[in-house]
Amino acid sequence: MHHPDPDPAPRATAPPTSRDVARAAGVSQATVSLVLGDKWRGRVSERTAAVVRDAADELGYRPNLAARNLRLGRTRTALLVVPALTNEFFARVYTGAAAVAAQHDFGVVLYPSPEGVGPAKDPFASARAALDGVIASSMAADALRAIRGTDLPLVMLDSDPADPGAAAHVNLDVADGMRQVLDHLLDLGHRRFLHLSSAVPSWTFDVRARALATRLRGVPDVDVRTVPARLSVAGGREAAERALSRSGPRPTAVVCDDDILAAGACKAARRLGLRVPEDVSVTGFDDLALATAVEPELTTVRLPAERIGERGMAALLAVLTGRSPEPGDLPVTLMPRGSSGPAPA
Repeated sequence: MHHPDPDPAPRATAPPTSRDVARAAGVSQATVSLVLGDKWRGRVSERTAAVVRDAADELGYRPNLAARNLRLGRTRTALLVVPALTNEFFARVYTGAAAVAAQHDFGVVLYPSPEGVGPAKDPFASARAALDGVIASSMAADALRAIRGTDLPLVMLDSDPADPGAAAHVNLDVADGMRQVLDHLLDLGHRRFLHLSSAVPSWTFDVRARALATRLRGVPDVDVRTVPARLSVAGGREAAERALSRSGPRPTAVVCDDDILAAGACKAARRLGLRVPEDVSVTGFDDLALATAVEPELTTVRLPAERIGERGMAALLAVLTGRSPEPGDLPVTLMPRGSSGPAPA
């Protein structure tokens, strides 16, 4: 019995090209580029643009990402998502990102999460088509949920490097910053610590807490109490006032997750009739303008905010052109000032 030859193996069909779309729509390839690159208004009629889009959909045409990436994106615009700009740290991050962007003819649109660190409305409703990528602080956590569903490359600042959702991470060595603070205070003879921790749920604050616990583990006669505080001067003051007026041996050093909390701790000490640093030392983190505006000036950790912005934008440009972003965490520096001194005898 004669069996017909089996069908020859189906030939792998090449993905459709812009030339195929042009042919199907009866227009030039240049017109296809204009329409699909969203640069057609004023140059091509609405009707022609619709015909090109329909042809592209019909053929299942996807613009060549590699070729597009070589041109560095469609709109040369990045979105920077940060907590509310009441904290000058993020204003400095923006300055750094915008400087690098400008060198590459890129713009940076700033999206402050309206609630500060809480949920934000989806920043993409209208903007998604007009962006090439996103740079985001982990502290704007809820605004990020909207971003993760997009196909835009995401660069995360100051966030868990194990998080798989990002194309690149730019981090500070915050753990080393906390170690530097504790080495400084231990050298000054402090053994009773109050850790004023930021109540904002964020990877960067978790790292500070872990580094503090690790550095003090095994140091003889050390006593540490951790008290969470709202991330505001008033929040720091209230938490420190309660903790410093408890019965029992008083902490000799208040280690704060942020300069804003440290300013609050200094106010608490003054209200309780304690002198800084003679009775209690206070340290901050960030080196905001506030750190040298208070008296005594705050011992704190300087974070290179503008460098983070620069590195974040450089990492996004690297991802868009298929290169590897620069590795390694940014170093941080202890700034010893008047708010820390020898432990009281």
